[in-house]
Amino acid sequence: MEVILRDDIDKLGNRGDLVKVADGYARNFLLPRRLAVPATEANKKIVEQERQAALRREAKEIGSAQELAALLAKLSLTTEQKAGEQDQLFGSVTNADIASLLDKAGFTIDRRKIVLDAPIKTLGEHQVPVKLHREVTAMVKLTVTREGGEPEPAAEPAAETPAETPAE
Repeated sequence: MEVILRDDIDKLGNRGDLVKVADGYARNFLLPRRLAVPATEANKKIVEQERQAALRREAKEIGSAQELAALLAKLSLTTEQKAGEQDQLFGSVTNADIASLLDKAGFTIDRRKIVLDAPIKTLGEHQVPVKLHREVTAMVKLTVTREGGEPEPAAEPAAETPAETPAE
């Protein structure tokens, strides 16, 4: 059966493509979910109009995503986390944590758009990819620091104690 796709479907085709699929796949999956329509002349005209409108809308979305990506590229986020002596975090920084940091910075971005291969578990600077659009990905700089400062300030009061003893 020939159908016209109304949405992008992995391993099958993109929106507006004319594809040939098994009858059962079309009747039981694609058509009931409105992912495709039968390939008739009337449907071809309607889908072509929808495709043109979608291309215009997509161009606007890409433009706004690129503007947002330029703003995010200049942004530098900092978070404090508890860490051990080897600069390993006791917990981790997840995409939900990064989304809340972005929200505090004034950018409302869904946590699912923040693409981390694995949660961040070390101190230091990290580049975090944020997928704003299918074709636009921004890189945000995230600095993870030790919570409560470095242990050196704890060593300084010990240095002051011997200085007080000779003064007495």
